Amino acid sequence: MKKILCFAGSNSSKSINNKLVSFAATQIVGQNVEVIKLTDYVLPLFSEDIEREKGYSVDLKILYNKIKEADALVISVNEHNRTVSAYFKNTIDWLSRLDRNFLEGKKLLVMSTSDGRLGAASALEYTKYVLPRFGATIVESFSFPSYSENFSEENQSISNEVLLLGFTDVIQNFVHQIQQ
Repeated sequence: MKKILCFAGSNSSKSINNKLVSFAATQIVGQNVEVIKLTDYVLPLFSEDIEREKGYSVDLKILYNKIKEADALVISVNEHNRTVSAYFKNTIDWLSRLDRNFLEGKKLLVMSTSDGRLGAASALEYTKYVLPRFGATIVESFSFPSYSENFSEENQSISNEVLLLGFTDVIQNFVHQIQQ
């Protein structure tokens, strides 16, 4: 059984990416899955001055240790102006300053969603490009379009059958890849 850590790269209290990653966690069976909220780990806006004067916060070290203890990660990123949110970028900045290879040996499923028809695909592409720089291996990815039209909040499930089949396939492939 592998330990999988799941979170969204959003600081919104109503994050649809958090809802998507939480749903994904329920679809991963036979593994030790933990969903966290990055907002539980308070990180100031990255600054070399803060790093030099105050060092690394306890919250950063706790988050770093959670990532290090996991065998794999599921991350869903939101999109602001066709890239990842400043919030998620800030988290990556802090983690990479603590340890440049903070994702070394980690297999990742990266996802994105938005209410637009592209499903935050630009943020997803950025994430797929940048996270391997820190040691990650991206084994699966999924862009979920038009969240409000394709996800049933009432049933806590994907309502579009074609998207559900694709999503299920991605989850199954991810679990298979992390067991190798």
